[in-house]
Amino acid sequence: MKLSNFSKFLGALALALIVGGSFACGGKPAANTGGKTNSSAPDQKPPTMTDVPVGNAQTPTEAYKMLFAAVKSQDPAKIKLMLSKGTMGLAGMAADQQKKPVDEVVKNGFTATTFADNYPQMRDERIKDNFGALEVWNEKEKKWEDLPFMYEDGGWKLAVGEMFGGSYKSPGKGQAQIEQENANASLPNPMTNGLQNSNANGNFAVPKRPDKSKAK
Repeated sequence: MKLSNFSKFLGALALALIVGGSFACGGKPAANTGGKTNSSAPDQKPPTMTDVPVGNAQTPTEAYKMLFAAVKSQDPAKIKLMLSKGTMGLAGMAADQQKKPVDEVVKNGFTATTFADNYPQMRDERIKDNFGALEVWNEKEKKWEDLPFMYEDGGWKLAVGEMFGGSYKSPGKGQAQIEQENANASLPNPMTNGLQNSNANGNFAVPKRPDKSKAK
């Protein structure tokens, strides 16, 4: 065999070994990805309400959403940021009476509306001067809560402490209160009905004049 032919034979043999080895190690040879790998980046979770920043709320509605998110994050520092000074004072008093840490007292944000899994219904925001109010649906008790707020240190905060202390000034009646008053006004008055029925039936007892002859 000539040297040139022998060189070609060695080349062909080496190529056969390389190709055969690739099939033996994994079937089909790996596809050319142009230097890129098929490994995907870890999934990024979308932001949740626990990531909502708190503080400097511009409306009572925004303040409530921040408070709700702070409660769900179970971060006492965030919850305290959404409570007024009077409310924090109330929390301190409650903690002393109940022999509990303040963080334990404020963990639900002073309202049962935060027991909901997601933002509850909100309506009828009212503002007058530095005081505000917002009706929030209490899913646990199936009723609207009219929550008090006040503007303090550059943002709106829950003002339960001021309400109990008497310094809170209501910005006006809430929708739930107005609806209840209207419902009560439409109900019949039992005392008035009793008088009307007595008149109709002639049941009034008319006093008799005294008999002067018997008095002698």
